[in-house]
Amino acid sequence: MDKYTFPCDPTAKPAAIVSGPNYRFTLINDTVLRYEWSEDGVYEDRASAFAINRNFTPPHYSVKDTAEQIEIITRNIHITYDKKRFSRSGLAIAFTAKVTDWGADWRYGETARDNLGGTARTLDEVDGRCDMGHGILSRSGFSSLDDSETMVFDSRGTVAPRRPGDRIDGYLFSYGHDFKAAMKAFYDISGRQPTLPRWALGNWWSRYHPYTANEYVELMDKFAKRHVPLSVAVIDMDWHQVKGDHIPHAGWTGYTWNKELFPDPEAFGKALHDRGLKITLNDHPHAGVHHHEDLYETMAKALGHDTSAKAPILFNPTDPKFMDIYLGVLHRSLEKHTCDFWWIDWQQGPISRIPGLDPLWLLNHFHFQDHVRQNGEGKGIIFSRYAGPGSHRYPVGFSGDSIVTWESLKFQPEFTATASNIGYGWWSHDLGGHMGGFRDDEMATRWVQYGVFSPIFRLHSSLSQWTSKEPWNYRKECCSTMEYFMQFRHRLVPYLHTMNVTGGAEPLVRPLYWEHPTREEAYQKPNEYFFGSSLVVAPITEPRNPDTGMAKADVWVPPGRHVDLFTGLVYDGDREIQMFRSLETIPVLAPEGSIIPLDAEADPKNGCKNPAELDVVIVVGKDAKFTIVEDPNDDDTDGTAHRKDSKAREITIEYNQSEGRLRVSASSKCWRFIFLAVRAVPSNVQVKIGGTDVDKCEVYVEDTVKPLGLVVRGPKNPTGDVDVEVMLGADPQLSVIDRTARLTAWLLAAQMRFDLKDKVMAAATEGNKSLGSRVGSLMSLGLDAGIVGPVLELLTADSR
Repeated sequence: MDKYTFPCDPTAKPAAIVSGPNYRFTLINDTVLRYEWSEDGVYEDRASAFAINRNFTPPHYSVKDTAEQIEIITRNIHITYDKKRFSRSGLAIAFTAKVTDWGADWRYGETARDNLGGTARTLDEVDGRCDMGHGILSRSGFSSLDDSETMVFDSRGTVAPRRPGDRIDGYLFSYGHDFKAAMKAFYDISGRQPTLPRWALGNWWSRYHPYTANEYVELMDKFAKRHVPLSVAVIDMDWHQVKGDHIPHAGWTGYTWNKELFPDPEAFGKALHDRGLKITLNDHPHAGVHHHEDLYETMAKALGHDTSAKAPILFNPTDPKFMDIYLGVLHRSLEKHTCDFWWIDWQQGPISRIPGLDPLWLLNHFHFQDHVRQNGEGKGIIFSRYAGPGSHRYPVGFSGDSIVTWESLKFQPEFTATASNIGYGWWSHDLGGHMGGFRDDEMATRWVQYGVFSPIFRLHSSLSQWTSKEPWNYRKECCSTMEYFMQFRHRLVPYLHTMNVTGGAEPLVRPLYWEHPTREEAYQKPNEYFFGSSLVVAPITEPRNPDTGMAKADVWVPPGRHVDLFTGLVYDGDREIQMFRSLETIPVLAPEGSIIPLDAEADPKNGCKNPAELDVVIVVGKDAKFTIVEDPNDDDTDGTAHRKDSKAREITIEYNQSEGRLRVSASSKCWRFIFLAVRAVPSNVQVKIGGTDVDKCEVYVEDTVKPLGLVVRGPKNPTGDVDVEVMLGADPQLSVIDRTARLTAWLLAAQMRFDLKDKVMAAATEGNKSLGSRVGSLMSLGLDAGIVGPVLELLTADSR
């Protein structure tokens, strides 16, 4: 089983340890204390499901040891312990961080009352909110994590339960307001998030439906014909035999292709691969391998299983030999042509034949290690449910079968962001909801928009004929919006993949309080979140007003001026505001000094290959820097060469505000630069390639195709080994929008009385009157908040 080993360093330095006959404290670093109690004085130095690294430079500390108690004092904590079995009265820790007016302390067994949550094993049958458990972050500035019952790993990658007996193994995190330091410590101990394959960041198609091979391929072709790119084809359980008198169980488990639906699995796999798609097959492994399966005899021979009575090969993830054959024989034979990775659909709970070994943990760990071993670092992926702290090492997460309601949609952004508090960054939801609920085209559209700005985009639905998520099944306005956003998801991949490669200790989606832990506003907007390094997203999760056609999001604009990526509206920072959007868009904000690279293909292709042409969106106002990271294996070639160890390609983009100069490091790509919300063409724009002026370049203001702003496009870099520069002139600024033009366009579409439109326009554009006077005039009309709100947003967004 050495093949399943993974990098870990679980034994702490002796200098970090303070111990006695039945207790051991390990000062892992300035942030984390490990506390252990054991009735036999034997402690755990193996890696656990949560903690795989404990060997760090210990912090400075002092010890006061008497017969009755021991005190350990560090820069952050003061431990007092009575040398007995840990108890609420016997083990207490005081914190030096001044996060509250009354201070803070912890007693063994307590949980910080204002813990900010973690995540849940599944959203199966959830309609609205569910319990998200506990994470690492709390507003008290500390948290504890009980690791007493998780499984452990030996040096060969084999798993085992904890030793029997009365044992306590816990971790205390102390960080004050430094939430990012707390999460860095978490990732240091529990391991970083692995890099996903680039193609995983595109659009996934999934439906629980007994497709035939021809139907599935024809559906993929229809997406392509409508210019909607995909990257992953999910084949639910009907790929294998499900029904029939010859199947001796309920049919959920299966490893033999259903030849009635898929007469030639190899040809089906080739057809999807030829279309640039990766394939995942659904596996419910709990029933094992029965005598009707094609691979029954092969598995039996490998395991030494007696087949004389056609006895089933029972699923036993606690047996290392079984897992090795299950992966190396059973799954490997199915992976040859028509399976690139597995959807592990384990729903049977945490109990196995060996107490303390959760089958889901075992499946996730061994499947992921096996996939990495087959494909190389950064290419490993599984699709499975969350199993507890440490699960972030085995992406991607399948959140389960949620209910199709607005309540479910409203909860998912908060649920996804909060999962970052336990390090879990790659949730994939059944976008649009899975089952139950009701048909609502507007809700489905908003769910797709949220999905584009979530970690993994995957449409899915139940077996019902009414719930399939093809965009063209919805009303025309909804269909066009869904298709646009699915195209935009693939355009985002250069940005997403860079976050994927560089964000091992920082999830793609993060709550606002990660960056602003002392600001109350950051806690009051749970559905608003940071999306990568440069974007703030506030999904629309409620129906629109029937009169205005607008729906709202309650937004806190973080400090610093921000620009909406889709509308070009500029907002003053550090303020709360209601943002109103038509069905076509949601609030996506970028602060001054942002750079967002996008695929410039007008018709993005399947598979998310490295693009030959890039759009680079720049928000002027502050200096900025962004380094695009690409893997040469993802270049759009014929796919014949695969270099597991190829070096990453980096393209650095730097913007200097005072000079108005943008510089791109050597690259053979074509470039189009979009200076967001800059609506005036400077008189002296210059483009240089390798220091030489370029005469033929396009410079114009784009005011119809998003993102909106000043566009500069030069010829292709002829050699690819020199820099590209764009000079706008000194200190360029975001333009002040024409409020009257925006208001006119909005009022034109509003479904309301014409005389009210006149009154709104007059109140909002009263000559040279102050903003306060115009707002007062508007409010005096006594109109519904849903009508006044969009006008107030427009008037107050930007104070310039």
